[in-house]
Amino acid sequence: MTSRRNFSSRLFLTAGFAVSGALNQLSATPLSALPEKKSGSSAIRNDREAFKISIFSKHLQWLDYRGMADIISEIGFDGTDLTLRPGGHVLPERVEEDLPKAVEALAREGKKIYMLTTAIDNADDPITGRILKTASSLGIKHYRMGWGHYDDTRPVEENIKSMQLKLSKLADLNEKYSISGEYQNHSGAAPEGIYFGGAVWDIAKVLKEIDSPWLGSQYDIFHATVEGANTWPVGFKLINPYVRTIDIKDFKWIERDGRIRSEAVPLGEGMVDFSRFFGLLKKANLQIPISLHYEYPLGGAENGSSGLTIERNQVKSAMKKDLLILKRFLEDAGLS
Repeated sequence: MTSRRNFSSRLFLTAGFAVSGALNQLSATPLSALPEKKSGSSAIRNDREAFKISIFSKHLQWLDYRGMADIISEIGFDGTDLTLRPGGHVLPERVEEDLPKAVEALAREGKKIYMLTTAIDNADDPITGRILKTASSLGIKHYRMGWGHYDDTRPVEENIKSMQLKLSKLADLNEKYSISGEYQNHSGAAPEGIYFGGAVWDIAKVLKEIDSPWLGSQYDIFHATVEGANTWPVGFKLINPYVRTIDIKDFKWIERDGRIRSEAVPLGEGMVDFSRFFGLLKKANLQIPISLHYEYPLGGAENGSSGLTIERNQVKSAMKKDLLILKRFLEDAGLS
């Protein structure tokens, strides 16, 4: 028999760590054959994390943990969005050994890991629990999940229900370890198929149904603009109750080999309307950490290379320039 329950949660944060909230039983009807949804969708907020700017550590994988901490401090970032995935700064199978080392190296410079970028997409995988347990024990509150893709052989609604079932299980595991899992909207398609969440409304629908304070969106305005140049504000309005973190990068349209495609460019040189975006962010009263990305040509740093083909100072100069532009956007919007 399908249970008719719905829970609402109030989450309190003290000293940077999550503690439990109160549960009240309310009446609701979940979708058939899916786990019960848990209410409490308001974003996990911590004023100490509001608009703290991290660098996506994919762009610093030419450095070890100490070198990464040094350059983060030198350029002026608050911390990092650390890659903890195959080929990342921390390898998943070494999470217990290496993640504490990264945390310690940053702490020596007065910096921290505000979020992780992972490939997590399965609550039943033993490595998932190991990652979440270790990250939570170190005070890390956010992680980005791996992407899903549409199966073209199945109806859209079946794809949505399948994703909801998968993320429901992750929400329960996130709750167990008091860490927020966030799904990034990504434009385009991969060999596996069109990215689930690229349209934004689909992942918003799933997050609304699951309705957990431990599951949300890592909203990417770059990808949202690629998929909806004029309509992205509608998608943002739909998903903003679930946004926990944001990604920042810019792009422009180019023609190459007879095709029009998006290409990353330095911040402020492309198509993304940051003034409007940050204005909407302020209107939604979202006080959340930021991950700054550098996807344009940068001597290999843009691709997560372990070595550079240009001088370090050129890379650092570009990174500092984008950071200063981002801070100006935040200041202009009254968010700094």
